[in-house]
Amino acid sequence: MEEADTRQDGHLTEALAQASILVVDDEPGMRNFLVKTLAPHCRTVVEAANTDEAAAQLSARHFDIMLLDNVMPGRKGLDWLAEQNTKGGVTDVIMVTAYADLETAIAAMRAGASDFLLKPFRSNQLLNALRRCQQTAMLRRENRLLRHELDQFDLGRRQRNRLLGTSPEISAIRDTLDRVKDVDTPLLITGPSGSGKEVAARHLHAASARARHPFVPINCATIPSDMIEVELYGHAAGIHPGATTAREGLLVSAQGGTVFIDEVAELDAPAQSALLRVLEDGLVRPVGTERSLQLDARFILATSKSLEQEVAEGRFRADLFFRIDVLNIQMPPLAHRGTDVLELAEMYLNDLSQRLGLTRLEIDPPVRAAMLRHDWPGNIRELRNFIERSLIFGHFPLETLGDKSASAAPIEPLDQVERRQILRALEAVGGNRTEAARRLGVSRKTIDRKCAAWGL
Repeated sequence: MEEADTRQDGHLTEALAQASILVVDDEPGMRNFLVKTLAPHCRTVVEAANTDEAAAQLSARHFDIMLLDNVMPGRKGLDWLAEQNTKGGVTDVIMVTAYADLETAIAAMRAGASDFLLKPFRSNQLLNALRRCQQTAMLRRENRLLRHELDQFDLGRRQRNRLLGTSPEISAIRDTLDRVKDVDTPLLITGPSGSGKEVAARHLHAASARARHPFVPINCATIPSDMIEVELYGHAAGIHPGATTAREGLLVSAQGGTVFIDEVAELDAPAQSALLRVLEDGLVRPVGTERSLQLDARFILATSKSLEQEVAEGRFRADLFFRIDVLNIQMPPLAHRGTDVLELAEMYLNDLSQRLGLTRLEIDPPVRAAMLRHDWPGNIRELRNFIERSLIFGHFPLETLGDKSASAAPIEPLDQVERRQILRALEAVGGNRTEAARRLGVSRKTIDRKCAAWGL
């Protein structure tokens, strides 16, 4: 029992070490005691002598917990806290007072305080109050994220945080992700639907220093346009009927971690403008509030559309595009990843056979050849569906892979096929070599080299 308690205390101490604390008290001696007590245990401890200084500190940065004295010259901490909560954006608060009466305790909770600490108190009482407050905040956040994950969960599909494959294309992407894993610059991942953009984002998050913090996936195509700001930024209490309490937005839920915004091209103009402000200054303002919150999160954005074309046609803000196009990773279609299809198929066979309780199938040479020959227009999503269908019926339905009439077509030299496909792609995009390379799943240098060899 003592060993279990020791492990729990160690976990709480480690969590507290990441916390930033604001101490608000008019007495210099009490502020000095609180700062000296908390400084060895917390990441940051900032002090304020009155509510005006506290408001300035809250506007300047994010705090996990605020210790607020109730009786101060000018106005009570309770009155100020109640006023701040109407504006929104106040952090978790522990009310500190020397007067222990039930009416004050009830008023503190109604004003929005998370806990109540009675003077005089010992150091261990103070630290325990902070740990309780932090644990409660973490549980609320985890509950919100779990509900969001359940809403986003696609039956039969497990999210993964490891980018599988040994093809040169995927190996190069893994190297790039490793290089930028701890850079806070926004990352843009492009590629066809089902090519593994979210897996790449999860791979980056798991390898980064933010891995112990939340990974929050947001699919813009599944959120109604009139709800996107509320979902992303949260809202104050009472902004619409039924909103009896304030709600934390998905962006704030990712504090310290990674936000993955999928299908960013689906955002409407107001949402694009709001997102640009967040990326520029790191501030999030919940709907219906007057105070912005400082956000510490890495942004990874993804789209299956050409943002250059979206900008040219006026559907996507040029300034937002240039802000998120600093680091750009292009996910290749599955057909361009060589034998990766077989490695992914083996992974899905192991995973789905266990989850569905079905006998695992073995990939024999004819099946291998058919899978390598198929173009996989639906990419990894199509492969997963093919494996699940095969397990359900107890055999691989090879007749669904490709057109049988293709076997009767004449066999062309490989260089002719390559030249025809590249030229068709260039014609389709009006000669834009960068866009042609993106759609073909190759580098711009490859297109330039081929065109130079053909005298173009």
